[in-house]
Amino acid sequence: MEKKRFSKLFVVAVMICLAAVFFYACGEKPAEKPKEEAAKPAPTEPIKLGVAGPHSGDLASYGIPSLRAAELVVKDINEKGGVLGRQIQILKEDDVCKPEVATNTATKLVTEKVNVVLGHICSGATKPALGIYKDAKIIAMSPAATNPPLTQSGEYPNFFRTIASDDTQAKVEVDFAFDVLKLKKIAILHDKGDYGKGLAEFAKGFAEKSGKGEVVLFEGITPGAVDYSAVVQKIKKSGAEAVIYGGYHPEASKIVSQMRKKNMKTEFISDDGVKDDTFIKVAKEYAEGVYATGPKDTSKNALAIAANDAHKKAYNNEDPGAFYLNAYAATQALLNAIQKAGSTDYDAIKKALTTEKVDTPIGQISFDERGDAIGVGFSMYQVKNGAYVEVQ
Repeated sequence: MEKKRFSKLFVVAVMICLAAVFFYACGEKPAEKPKEEAAKPAPTEPIKLGVAGPHSGDLASYGIPSLRAAELVVKDINEKGGVLGRQIQILKEDDVCKPEVATNTATKLVTEKVNVVLGHICSGATKPALGIYKDAKIIAMSPAATNPPLTQSGEYPNFFRTIASDDTQAKVEVDFAFDVLKLKKIAILHDKGDYGKGLAEFAKGFAEKSGKGEVVLFEGITPGAVDYSAVVQKIKKSGAEAVIYGGYHPEASKIVSQMRKKNMKTEFISDDGVKDDTFIKVAKEYAEGVYATGPKDTSKNALAIAANDAHKKAYNNEDPGAFYLNAYAATQALLNAIQKAGSTDYDAIKKALTTEKVDTPIGQISFDERGDAIGVGFSMYQVKNGAYVEVQ
């Protein structure tokens, strides 16, 4: 009896064990304590560079070179790891060089939370945009806006530029007319804009103070007009030996063409708004002999050679165009300031811009307390055989 009882108990025990094994194998496993996931690095926000200027319209030849310069600098820096370990993102906006459009452009860039702005290009468009950036505490740097009050008035502490101002440019033009060309009578015209009129007024002031010659005509023209024969006739009647013009190439090309068609030999001297290959393309043979001031030639600078080669490689061997090197330098200066500042803080960037030097295609530059680049200036150029050549 005892053996049979023991046998039954043994069989029951075995069956219970088998059932337990079966249940564990086929049923749900006991909940395991979840493993701690490896901490994922937080995504790094890009540094946003706004690029504002005329990317379409009659003055696109001034804005597109600056946009391309920014793209090439950013591409190079991003490939090397970015700035402060962050990639640079370009946000481009077209202001068509018009003040009323520039305010919308600036507002949009502020809304998109850009950290710094490369631009604007035209002084008239730059001025209304700067107030918007100032309120948002955003640094803006122009490669081309030369109107003196933009830095000299003290109204825009957030503004910097990599080009000299129009008072410098106007003096070069007046001195060239009187001291180099040995002329005595000049006519001064302008397009009534912040840039053109401002430059013309400085030229008039320098000419009158010099005592070397006479301003026989000072007049504003209407931008966009088809015919400038009336003002051309005034130039002829005034007996002017030269015209100093403050403005841009669309109007300058028409005035020069109409002067030459009337066989007027009057010298034509203009500014960096005319020192552009587009002027030559539009005025054609009538552009020959025209003088224009522009940023000093730094084409032999090793960094300028590299920047120009990069453009040719990226854009089918095209000529870089107006303000390209100044825009290249401005982009470098802005991003270098962020790197040196260690942040995108407005005050830190501003301090870095005024205390740190940076090597660029236009030379080693830093900025004074007003925002003007130290060490930049203007040279005189002349159209010879269909191209601008620096006058030695």
